[in-house]
Amino acid sequence: MTSSGAVLFDLDGTLLDTADDFIVVIREQCKRHKRLPPDASAIRETVSDGARAMVSLAFEMSPDQPLFEARREEFLSIYAEVAGQATVPFDGIPTTLQFIAELGLPWGIVTNKPRRFAEPLMERIGLEPEHQVLVCPDDVRQTKPAAEPMLKAALALGVSPGHCIYVGDHSRDIEAGRNAGMRTIAAAYGYVTDREAALAWKANHTVDSAHEIPAILHTEYKR
Repeated sequence: MTSSGAVLFDLDGTLLDTADDFIVVIREQCKRHKRLPPDASAIRETVSDGARAMVSLAFEMSPDQPLFEARREEFLSIYAEVAGQATVPFDGIPTTLQFIAELGLPWGIVTNKPRRFAEPLMERIGLEPEHQVLVCPDDVRQTKPAAEPMLKAALALGVSPGHCIYVGDHSRDIEAGRNAGMRTIAAAYGYVTDREAALAWKANHTVDSAHEIPAILHTEYKR
């Protein structure tokens, strides 16, 4: 089949289920400050919004409050110790990656997760075949939903953005893909709690399981 395309994924909530790591982090941090931690379900729903959102959830504070940055740094320090211990690929991701390899396509990751966490996490998980590009906030001036990280990934793979498909579980992922001229797949299987909201992102496709992705790729990249 054709090799004139590429598949890009968001990381947390799309490629990997990292929520259990963050549940451990928040419980440990709340324990240190003698606070009751939020419910695991609330943490899971907040993972895709990033570290600031999870700290806000755990401590009921906004980023402009004096102690917020100290709490965020503590959160990241704890996460660095446990990252990957409870993380697993979402069901259907390993077979999807194998299918991508069978299509002869490269694949990569565009994430808002800093490289100091994303790179060792991917090494620890050891997905096969290995990704060919990893674009993190450290690598660009503007993060998603800006097009810059998407275009950087496409350039690194030597593929036209219009021949790339981006898979993500957040509205900013779909917006970023659209801004870069890519086709998009909304991963409603991740931490999305409202499928109707996911449909409102107007991705080219919306899936409830990663097992649905190969059929879409077959159609998009058919001979």
